[in-house]
Amino acid sequence: MALFDWLLSTDRLNPTWRSIQTRIQSDPYYRLQSAQEIEVAVALGMRIDVNQATVDDWLRLPGISIHQARSLVELANSGVQFCCLEDIAAALSIPVARLQPLQPILSFCYYDAESPATPVSIPANTASVEQLSRIPGVDLFFARAIVQNRQERGNYRNLADFQRRLALPPDLISEIMYYLRF
Repeated sequence: MALFDWLLSTDRLNPTWRSIQTRIQSDPYYRLQSAQEIEVAVALGMRIDVNQATVDDWLRLPGISIHQARSLVELANSGVQFCCLEDIAAALSIPVARLQPLQPILSFCYYDAESPATPVSIPANTASVEQLSRIPGVDLFFARAIVQNRQERGNYRNLADFQRRLALPPDLISEIMYYLRF
């Protein structure tokens, strides 16, 4: 019997497990509270790629503060690659033992910046017209509009603010969102 099948059969017998499963499945931002909840989340297929994680992803984990989450995301966005739990501990200046319970849900994927398969994200609030025009789907006219709007109305708060201010259709946002960071 595969591990996942065993866990699911255990699930049927354990009301606590089922309760945790229901909470996790019903709330996409549910903040995990314990090692048992992490175990259930992993059995449900949840993984967090530390090099692509958002602040919301980090905040789902027990013991991670908003300041730590923001710091990890900022480091990842600046190009820092986390290769192991020790890297995360060093970045947060905490003992690795404190992060050990999170190990099962964390995924350490490597992204080669030189690979065309790895999108390079550009900071929307500081990028030049030339940098923006390198994004697939962003022509020179659109890149100028992004910079002009930013200069006139200030920095973009997030992707939703960017979409609203520039009146962009959802399909275009879907195409370019992987290339921008805020």
